[in-house]
Amino acid sequence: MRAVRCIGLVGLASVAVTTAPQGSAAPTPSLIPKSWEFDFAFHDPQRIVLTLPGEPEPTTYWYFLYTVTNNTGRDEAYHPMFHVVTDTLQIVTGGDEISPTAVDAIRARHRKKYPFFVDPMKVSGVLLQGVDNARVSAAVFRNFDPEASRFTIYVAGLSGEIQRMRNPVFDPDKPESGSNLRFFVLRKTLAITYDLPGDERSRKHAVPVRVERRWVMR
Repeated sequence: MRAVRCIGLVGLASVAVTTAPQGSAAPTPSLIPKSWEFDFAFHDPQRIVLTLPGEPEPTTYWYFLYTVTNNTGRDEAYHPMFHVVTDTLQIVTGGDEISPTAVDAIRARHRKKYPFFVDPMKVSGVLLQGVDNARVSAAVFRNFDPEASRFTIYVAGLSGEIQRMRNPVFDPDKPESGSNLRFFVLRKTLAITYDLPGDERSRKHAVPVRVERRWVMR
């Protein structure tokens, strides 16, 4: 399991791509962390194909197995949010349209190595300090666009660092609302990008190849 050492919520009500005002640089995380961060170790995403009760055809899911540990020096809230964004601009939210049968199958597949696997629906809450209180779980996604040859997994909820940006199209003559925000709140988010080699027919068997891992503000 690959570890990301963090020094040091979730956050997104939506996953719209945030753009900086024209002529300004896109916001980036601080070079020196300004807030708490959890340690996050992960396995690269895997597929699981299941025949669900009452369904005539097999269903494919992706899952992203991880361990999150609080070594920040104080108990902190952990409320993760996971998104897959493909190079075909499809966005898939972890946990959406996921059968409990899929979670049970993932738990069974990894029971020997991770006997204390936490259901993704129950993983949120105060994360106590130390390795003994680490949580092992998985972000589970429905299958995404078969034409996609690259995708990025965004993991929010690992850091308390935020930035506020003025909305360049805010209309002061209209009430502030979800569609007319005065500010955008951006959160430090882990972005892990993968390639899926092959063509559309062979990609259903392709193993994702990790390309990049970085912190972003979104």
